[in-house]
Formats: sequence, C-alpha cells, structure tokens
Amino acid sequence: MEIDNASAWRFSHAMMEQMIFERLAGLVAFARAGSLGSYTAAARSLSISPSAVSKSIQRLERHLKVSLFTRTTRSLTLTPEGRELHEHALRLLRDAEAFEQTAMTARSEPSGALKIAAPLPIGLHVIAPALPGFQKLYPKVTVDLRLSDQFVDLIEEGVDVAVRIGELADSRLLSKTLAPHRLCCFASPTYLAARGAPVHPDALDGHDTVNLRYQSTGRAMRWPFQLGDRVIEVLPPSGAIVDASEAVVAVIAAGGGIGMSATFIAAPHVARGELVPVLAEFAVERHNITALWPESRRANPAVRAFLTLLQEVFSERMAITPRATSS
Repeated sequence: MEIDNASAWRFSHAMMEQMIFERLAGLVAFARAGSLGSYTAAARSLSISPSAVSKSIQRLERHLKVSLFTRTTRSLTLTPEGRELHEHALRLLRDAEAFEQTAMTARSEPSGALKIAAPLPIGLHVIAPALPGFQKLYPKVTVDLRLSDQFVDLIEEGVDVAVRIGELADSRLLSKTLAPHRLCCFASPTYLAARGAPVHPDALDGHDTVNLRYQSTGRAMRWPFQLGDRVIEVLPPSGAIVDASEAVVAVIAAGGGIGMSATFIAAPHVARGELVPVLAEFAVERHNITALWPESRRANPAVRAFLTLLQEVFSERMAITPRATSS
C-alpha cells in the first residue's frame, strides 16, 4: 500500500511532536526529581505515577547518553553530570514559566497606574487631548501625566513611558521613534499687514523676531531652514526671548513679530486666524521625537496600549503641514 506525501508528512510531524513532548516531560521529571531527591516525591508533585517519572527520565538519559542519577534502594542522588545539567534544566523551566507569564500578561486587560513623562508642549497639545479617548477605552487605567522640559530618570522615578525630543543616551531603555514634526515660522496677520512677509530667511534681519531659550541648556534656538538639499541654521537678533514654546506662540499671536514653532503647537492659533505660516517653503522636518520605556514594562498591557495610542495620535497630529494649515 502506497503512502502519499501528505500522509508521510503528517506521520513525520506527529512523530516529531511526540519526541518533543517526551523530551519536555523528561526534562520536567528530571528537574523535579533532582530538586526533591525522590521519584515518588516528584511524581506526587506532578500528579503522575512514580513509574511514569522513572520512564521519562530513562528516555531522557538514553537521548542524552548520560547517566543523570545514581540510584540505590534507599537514595537517589545526582551524578556529577546530572548536577550540572540539573542547573540548566531549572533555568530552562524558569524561562519557560516566564515566557508563559509574559504571554498571559500580554493578553490581559490594561489596568493599574500608568506614569507618563513628556515635555510640556507635547503633553499639552498631543497627549492631553487624547487622554479622554484612551480612558474611555481602558477605564481601569489611571494616568499620571507629568510635564516638564527636564529629563527624568525613568527607572529611578518609576516612569512607565516617556516622550522625549532630541538625542537619546540611555541604553537601558526600549525606544520607538514617533511620527516626524515640522518646524516653521509664524506671525500674526496684524504684524504681516504692517511689516510685510519675508520671502527668504536672509530677509529676517529686517523684522522683529521672538525666540526660544532652551531650559535644559540656556541656549537660544537656532532656526533651521531647508534650502534645497541642505539645512541651514540662523540665530536671529531677537527683541524677545522666552523659555517656553507656548510663550513664543503667545507673543507672536499678539503681534510681537515672527517666531519659529512646531506646527502642532501653532495649529490651533492658525485655525483661529491668529497666526499665519511664514517662509513655509523653507520649513524643516524633524525625526527626533521618541517614546521610551523600561525593559521591565515591555509586556505591561497598559504600556503597550499607551504606546499604540502615541503612534496613532502623533501620526494624526504631526501630519498637519504649514501649507495645509494656512489654507
């Protein structure tokens, strides 16, 4: 009688599964018997018969070609090879249990406290507006949102997820780059009606400008502009320098001159007609906003859900370009 290829494959696959099962059973029986010092005790803890434990270990010994135990009528002791392999077996089983626990955690419903750290502009304009929708989806999660331009040590401060702008230095953290954002100049319609709009970055010298001083370094922002395939940076002679992005937008919306801002910060003012993009054709795209979280939070359901939220809201809000907002 001929056996077709599909039947042969199924038979081979079934045999392979049986072999793997027998080896795993032998590994578990060996680990338990080695720890408890008795086939009977191992069988009791595994809810199987002592003979099943004995047979599983014998099959494992035949496969490994190693004697694992020295057996007498009164005692069961590990051989030198058995002692070394017993440590490996225990580690493998602990890893398997951790694997299963991670899978169970990943399937569970997000719940508990979630501590988030972010710079003020991102927290105010991107994360905070998205929280009601997030909490509606996951009512068992309590969000603690902390906004500051100062970097915090996630592990030391117990932060679950942080959003940062700029280069990363902490190798202990997992990270994911979020959607890019755009930097563009803006001014109020009143200012532009009185002073006109510059057509090139070189023309900024003849205008009032408002600049940002970084709280982390104390340095004034150098304004980037895209000129063809290169980016130049300009440090305008500003009559007003402030240390918060929202303050830059507030000053220029009140007619204080031209300022540079991320488009997601300026967008509400543009929508209300309080700001107009300036030099939009020279706007620069940045890819330096990153979500970070500790390795220990990798499988946390609330963290995973919040990371998904960040990807969605950043993709949505960062998609607004200066040209789109000015129309």
